[in-house]
Amino acid sequence: MQKNWYVVYTKSQCEKKITSLFNKWKIENFCPLTCVKESVSWRGKVVFEPLFKSYVFVYISEDQMGKITKAEGVVNFLYWLGKPAVINYKEIQIIKEFTNEYKEIKIQGTQVNKEDAIQIIDEPSYKMEGKFISIKSKTVRVKLPSLGYTLIAEIEKESLLERQKSLLENILPKISHQQFNTA
Repeated sequence: MQKNWYVVYTKSQCEKKITSLFNKWKIENFCPLTCVKESVSWRGKVVFEPLFKSYVFVYISEDQMGKITKAEGVVNFLYWLGKPAVINYKEIQIIKEFTNEYKEIKIQGTQVNKEDAIQIIDEPSYKMEGKFISIKSKTVRVKLPSLGYTLIAEIEKESLLERQKSLLENILPKISHQQFNTA
């Protein structure tokens, strides 16, 4: 039977427990985490919380759904038009890459449309002015149409500096080389 990615809706704050249980059952699953600074701690303690509250993604066939729904802490599957919502494999990969790349991620609800393509919006763009390279935006957004969410992350200063350094190392020598060849 064909496997797909589905969203399991869990009881509040049970995502990590459910993920652990699914790992024990050898069910491929994914619970994306984001880095959050606790406001109750005066030290500004950093903790990892689920990016999608009460959601755990599972890669299963339809015949495994009964076992999943009987697990303690699972409420049900997320449904779309009367059927368990199938999440596009590419969207899961994008979420995995995004959570690996960025630490403090926020989500914003958008309109669900399974026919839309995944969009990377406001990707940091680089602007060349003579020999100076500047960064126009410090925010990265990725629209996930089948989930109805947009992932939003701020690029850290260190990352910006690394990107600028990389651009300077890769682009400016080419510009200088082109200037010498045309003279």
